[in-house]
Amino acid sequence: MAYEPAGAPDYFNIDDLLTEEHILIRQTMRDFVKREISPKIEQWAQDAHFPSEIVKKFGDVGAFGPTIPAEYGGGGLDYISYGIIMQEIERGDSGMRSTASVQGSLVMYPIYKYGSEEQRKKYLPKLASGEWLGCFGLTEPDFGSNPGGMVTNIKDMGDHYLLNGSKMWISNSPECQVAVVWAKNEQGRIKGLIVERGMEGFTTPEIHNKWSLRASCTGELVFDNVKVPKENLLPNVDGLRGPLGCLDSARYGISWGAIGAAIDCYESALKYSKERIQFDKPIGGFQLTQKKLAEMLTEITKAQLMVWRLGTLMNEGKATTQQISMAKRNSVDMALHIAREARQIHGGMGITGEYPIMRHMMNLESVITYEGTHDIHLLITGADITGIQAFK
Repeated sequence: MAYEPAGAPDYFNIDDLLTEEHILIRQTMRDFVKREISPKIEQWAQDAHFPSEIVKKFGDVGAFGPTIPAEYGGGGLDYISYGIIMQEIERGDSGMRSTASVQGSLVMYPIYKYGSEEQRKKYLPKLASGEWLGCFGLTEPDFGSNPGGMVTNIKDMGDHYLLNGSKMWISNSPECQVAVVWAKNEQGRIKGLIVERGMEGFTTPEIHNKWSLRASCTGELVFDNVKVPKENLLPNVDGLRGPLGCLDSARYGISWGAIGAAIDCYESALKYSKERIQFDKPIGGFQLTQKKLAEMLTEITKAQLMVWRLGTLMNEGKATTQQISMAKRNSVDMALHIAREARQIHGGMGITGEYPIMRHMMNLESVITYEGTHDIHLLITGADITGIQAFK
């Protein structure tokens, strides 16, 4: 009864809203995940192993920076295509999707959006191809939900900046060749810099003993009097809107990606419910099991409709930060609930690596916290509808 990833539920014929290109992209990514990730992911997770060879493979299949223009090595695709790619990768594993979405939304996006033409030409093709892996330095040991309180800083030394401080919980950092780092200047303004592996005083210690995202590499960024050339400053952004703009792009990807994890759990539970016999019939024949499955499919369908509409708004340049926030929160909360219900349908087998449920469940505990916690996203909506900010 070993689990095999299959198609995807489409109860409301949402495929009718997609283009032929969207369907082709989805099938390409689905085949890639089934070939390169699904057969190995349980062992990678058990071993807490990040498969560094996947980076080049992601580049080859076009998973890095799909919305970045083709002239810089990106895919030149629309936002629904980007969402579909993230969904299919996260059906394989949230940690694998983290690798791809950090590269595209948090490294390539700010260099494209806020960087100089020289920076775009220097960094984006290597990041798009998977020759280089990047990371995003915003969260600090003492500043997560309140990034504006960061203490990482730069000082203008004339021909370079001197960077000091540290960042924490940084996906891709132990393996990165380049980091987009956010720091305060001497006037207290937040600036973005491109920091390269090999700069003296720049280290990336790995974080070990994670129970979540075990196939993803996570670490710190430590800056001890790092000399950063002036030309590595991102010239076209100032203040907190820089990193928050990147997070909008990444959170949008998560809103699709988490649905992929939910779909994988649902499909596994549905298949298991038809094969597992108790009291002389498949457990899928019992009312309580059918209730779980029907509610799973309902929530997946609602989320699919929300992210499709959000993708349309993104393509039109109309999506708001608050809409993205709501979609990220809804999708991850939904996926985590489905993972827990699916685990119950699998019974004791649900805790084993024979099925993907427990791995998804543990991964989603990180996804519900990073790039805006569950509660912070709720308060973003609350502030938007009341006009009163509850953060302070």
